[in-house]
Amino acid sequence: MRSSSYSPLSGIPAGAWRRTARAMLALAVTAGFATAVSGSTQANADPTASTTAPSTAPAAPANATSAIAATPYMGWSSWSMQSSSYPGLNPNGSYSYLTEAQVVKQTDALASKLKQYGYNYVNIDAGWWRDNSWKPGYDQYGRQAADPTRFPDGMKSVADYIHSKGLKAGIYLPVGLEKEAYGGGKVPIWNAPGCTTADIVYPDLRTTNGWDSSYKVNFGNPCAQKYIDSQAQMLAGWGYDFLKLDGVGPGSFKSGDNYNNVPDVAAWHQAIAATGRPIHFELSWSLDIAHAADWQEYSNGWRIETDVECYCSTLVTWNNSVKGRWNDAPAWSNKAGPGGWNDLDSLDVGNGQMDGLSNAERQSYMTLWAINKSPLFTGDDLTKLDSYGVSLLTNQEVIAVDQNNSPVARPVTPVGDQQVWGTRKADGSYTVALFNLADSPASVTADWASFGFKGSASVRDLWNKRDLGSYQDKITEALPAHGSRLFTIKPGGSQLATTSYEAESLSNTLSGGASIVGCAACSDNLKVGNLYLGGKLQFNDITVKKDGIYTVKVAYISGDPRPVTVYSNSGNGTSLPFPSTGDWNTVDTVSIQLALKAGSNTITFDSGSGYAPDIDKIDVPLSV
Repeated sequence: MRSSSYSPLSGIPAGAWRRTARAMLALAVTAGFATAVSGSTQANADPTASTTAPSTAPAAPANATSAIAATPYMGWSSWSMQSSSYPGLNPNGSYSYLTEAQVVKQTDALASKLKQYGYNYVNIDAGWWRDNSWKPGYDQYGRQAADPTRFPDGMKSVADYIHSKGLKAGIYLPVGLEKEAYGGGKVPIWNAPGCTTADIVYPDLRTTNGWDSSYKVNFGNPCAQKYIDSQAQMLAGWGYDFLKLDGVGPGSFKSGDNYNNVPDVAAWHQAIAATGRPIHFELSWSLDIAHAADWQEYSNGWRIETDVECYCSTLVTWNNSVKGRWNDAPAWSNKAGPGGWNDLDSLDVGNGQMDGLSNAERQSYMTLWAINKSPLFTGDDLTKLDSYGVSLLTNQEVIAVDQNNSPVARPVTPVGDQQVWGTRKADGSYTVALFNLADSPASVTADWASFGFKGSASVRDLWNKRDLGSYQDKITEALPAHGSRLFTIKPGGSQLATTSYEAESLSNTLSGGASIVGCAACSDNLKVGNLYLGGKLQFNDITVKKDGIYTVKVAYISGDPRPVTVYSNSGNGTSLPFPSTGDWNTVDTVSIQLALKAGSNTITFDSGSGYAPDIDKIDVPLSV
């Protein structure tokens, strides 16, 4: 989808063949396979004591009362190895890795190596109903049927085996009625007398999902729900505990009415509930954040990005897709909680050679997943984990960051090459991650002021499982290229006293198109917006007692990641990339370093030639 070139086979973007999930679903359709039916106070310049945490607890998803997904799930998935051209993984053609024998082998390895650390799902991904040429099979009711070569004992037998090891079984389906299952509209629907596949789709056979490989289901006809019910009953009867529904829109690089699969997701939610079996319901991929409330209501997890796999000779690469998660995750930080989680995709850190990553990259990869409380499911060959991979996947202090009840972490600094993320825990300590995303070594500093306190704090290194002692006001670490550190910080000092300055104060100077606008989520219900193409906001009369470098906390709103040039007094300023707050109704904060002089100062936010975030207020420490 990222390429502008086109496949000579079908006229769709070549990138779709190489990079999007389950591209062979589309290949099967375009290749013309026949249908196969078979077996602080906010007034300007008002001193306050700021205790604001870098992130706040999100509203719990509507399904949070369910025991399912009380914490992010952990386990293994087949897709990373299916999608890779790493030597030996797919000997019988693309995606041929997936077989009953391979699933059994990985089940055994998961049970013996990782189960004791909380990894308990074995998830079978795309292709279980397709042969090695990707030709599908269906039962007499248009439901996917196991390919007899891949799964000779059938899907129930595999689930039974997984359960015999004390693990949970997961399975996969694409959204919509697959074109090959239509059968000329004459295929009957199970347990729905008089209903056929012609009744459950639109007469014009409009297509849906991320590959246009299915007909869009028409839920205006009661037969449609019956079809989804029949699929859910089949999976429950086989004993599956997890369903991944893929190609869901809005998302999956698709938009518009034909790709609005919210009704499908709601129908699946209803159908799963009707089975009486607890089934974790996961959605994929690149889900539209504007529909986050729908994903929260009807599912237990949602992929926020495209596939992490590189579709190359390793499982992943740093630049291909892993690094992009640092840009995309912040927007979703307040969407996750018990019952439903932000899914960053597979965690392929178990074998450096197969993964295609350095050790530093592997640690950063898992660090980001853990602080975002993403599901921790690896796509590695569990029979070939290297010692470093085992040390990452089994670090119980890092796993606890993913599984504890603290909010999802957010960046507390702008999101350039060097970043600091953090979240406040229930006991008053902080989980703090330092990242160097640059291609060369660099130092990264976490200032306690970013978390609302000053003075001393004890620091524990979670990756190395050791206490580092007490640090005063900050911690600085020299990190390798693409490196990270992960700490627990326990404040021992005092709260940071600040002065809060409102952006809309009449003492400030607005220029260009900048203007004061209403904002229900903002302090005093106002903000300064329209900071674009030369729009500026200058805070005036910022008063401090002595010269120094101050950690200024900026409260802002930005529905997408946006840079803004910030400077104090007559400085030249630096363009700082602010992470998305998820929408234009949510306020979050980042902290920036500014030089201020004793007495009165100005702080300017300049959009330059681009588009900047809207500004609510700033909090300036009373002292350095």
